[in-house]
Amino acid sequence: MAFTLPTRRQALAGAAATLATAPAAHAQYAEHKPRFRALILAERASGDHQSFVDAGKAYIAKIAPQNDFAFDSITSTSPINDEFLAQYNIIIQLNYPPYNWTPIAQAAFERYMTEGKGGWMGFHHAALLGDFDGWPMSPWFSNFMGGIRFTHYLPNFARATVKIEDRNHPLAKGLPESFVIAKEEWYTWDRSPRPNVHVIGSVDEASYQPNTMIKMGGDHPVIWSNPNFKARNVYIFMGHHAGLFDDPNFARLFHNAIFWGAGQ
Repeated sequence: MAFTLPTRRQALAGAAATLATAPAAHAQYAEHKPRFRALILAERASGDHQSFVDAGKAYIAKIAPQNDFAFDSITSTSPINDEFLAQYNIIIQLNYPPYNWTPIAQAAFERYMTEGKGGWMGFHHAALLGDFDGWPMSPWFSNFMGGIRFTHYLPNFARATVKIEDRNHPLAKGLPESFVIAKEEWYTWDRSPRPNVHVIGSVDEASYQPNTMIKMGGDHPVIWSNPNFKARNVYIFMGHHAGLFDDPNFARLFHNAIFWGAGQ
């Protein structure tokens, strides 16, 4: 096949055409907006808790480009104020505890939730309500979580069955009626949050392996939403170790929570 080099005039014309279209192409790229933006408030921990946080961030990083959403991650509440939160459609409290927040961050978060400015999903330590690390319990967070206070946990862990109570909730999409969590430290609180929240799932204390005396007495919610706040919100107790993401049911629950919380 014969190949003819372009003349100098043709080359210059081609270059000019490329330069002329480049700004338009750049503008088109710059105008693209993701479906939504998520903020990860990630705990800095150690051991299994850190492994869960790292696995959660890796999972989000994997599904974000596949589903056209963007995310940022912070490990302190210092950046949080009203203007900062206005950038995000959902806050993912990835094991970050409900204490030692800056006053500005706490006030901004409360407005974000009460005024319905976005969504929220919290895991595990997000309901570590009590006096911890020298910090008093936040009454607002306790009310947000259904009026509960942390009492105990299972230090030796237990295998247990989680039952989905609200099969029609978007969080239940693709989930069976019940599924087994192979290892968790199952918190107990001073009371069930049920009277003040909408329970989506609970743990069957009779299924604990090994059995334990550390129980709530039969009514033990582990997935719930508080309908008294405008913002979509869900608390998911499980979140102790990275192996949870190897469980397709937990991964599906995590996935559903992100998109439901973001209004998607």
